[in-house]
Amino acid sequence: MKFINLLLLIILIALVIFASLNWQAIITPVPLALLFTTAEAPLGLILLSVTALLTLLFLGFVVYMQSSTLMIRRKLNKEVEEQRKLANEAEASRFTELKTYLESELKNLNAQSNDVHTKLETRLTEAETALKGVVEETGKTLSAYIGELDDRIEKN
Repeated sequence: MKFINLLLLIILIALVIFASLNWQAIITPVPLALLFTTAEAPLGLILLSVTALLTLLFLGFVVYMQSSTLMIRRKLNKEVEEQRKLANEAEASRFTELKTYLESELKNLNAQSNDVHTKLETRLTEAETALKGVVEETGKTLSAYIGELDDRIEKN
């Protein structure tokens, strides 16, 4: 129990004990002055009844406040849960969007890579052909020089 609840329970028990010990004084009628007249009534019983009524009203108010707070809390919890679901869905859609974007970029990079690969193969083939031509020409020139040197050696 909370301290305040324990304190209220102790006060209520003390009030009941006090009322039971002084019951004769509580129910003894006394003259009461009303606005325009006087009447005899048990003042202690009237005050005790008013205290009990106020206590019941206070308890009713406390129950009302707690129940309304509980309903508001449930409503807010539902709203928070809905917002959490929306956030999760938005995050999932962002992931899907990112996946789609990355896939398209990878396809573009793959296409560019294939294009570069094709161009590189073409240039390598051209370079190989040119190199073969140069090697053949160099071979022919070298053969011509060797032939010329053979001719000179044979003359001398």
